[in-house]
Amino acid sequence: MEFNPQMQLTGLLEWMHERMQACHGKTAVIGISGGKDSSTVAALAVAAYGRENVYGVLMPDGEQPDIDFSQGLVEHLQIPHCTINIHDAVQGVLVEMKKAGLEPSRQTTVNLPSRIRMATLYAVAQSLPGGTVLNTSNLSEDWVGYCTIYGDSAGAFSPLGMYTTEEVIALGRVLGLPEHFLQKPPSDGLTGLTDEDNLGFTYHAVNEYVRRGICDPEIKKQIDQKHKASRFKFSSIPVYHNGLPMALEEETGFYK
Repeated sequence: MEFNPQMQLTGLLEWMHERMQACHGKTAVIGISGGKDSSTVAALAVAAYGRENVYGVLMPDGEQPDIDFSQGLVEHLQIPHCTINIHDAVQGVLVEMKKAGLEPSRQTTVNLPSRIRMATLYAVAQSLPGGTVLNTSNLSEDWVGYCTIYGDSAGAFSPLGMYTTEEVIALGRVLGLPEHFLQKPPSDGLTGLTDEDNLGFTYHAVNEYVRRGICDPEIKKQIDQKHKASRFKFSSIPVYHNGLPMALEEETGFYK
């Protein structure tokens, strides 16, 4: 089926309204990297809630060469924003770990900034009227688990979680975003590598597999392995059901 971004927008914006109401929220808080995902989510939020109810947070880790993209995006959308450099917070944890006799692994140093960024977004959100953190991940990333649990995988709800990278770009174009925000190579802004460098295959390959079932056998094997190994990142925390009676019922079924 041909992807029609204009037709998608009506349902997506209505859903975003409903989710914000369900969260009793007012202000959409978004981490701004200046790439297609955060740019498109921010533009969607402006369309859904009005720019006065959108707040962008720029979070460089020390010196970040592409921070101009983030600044350019908030200026283009004319949304309230702030810059919070996470470098001292990240280094503070790493230094204290070493003092405690723990040597941070590479995985720790790569994932810690993402988790501190999310903690920062929630700190900002709780300091604004009805602040609600929006997730900016897309389907292509989520399918192969290219996200940090309790880091960029978090948020109150995910507008782009069922759209591939190519579909996100199409949505961004319909929303009037300049092309340089949509074509910025996706990266974590931390390691100096693009997402595709780290993954070992392109998002286009993931998209073709997800939408059309077409994939090179070797790449298919890699995608399937990453998908299977990462599902825990998207599940609710398991709760032991002890068989004791519950006098109250939870609408979500969490306690059943």
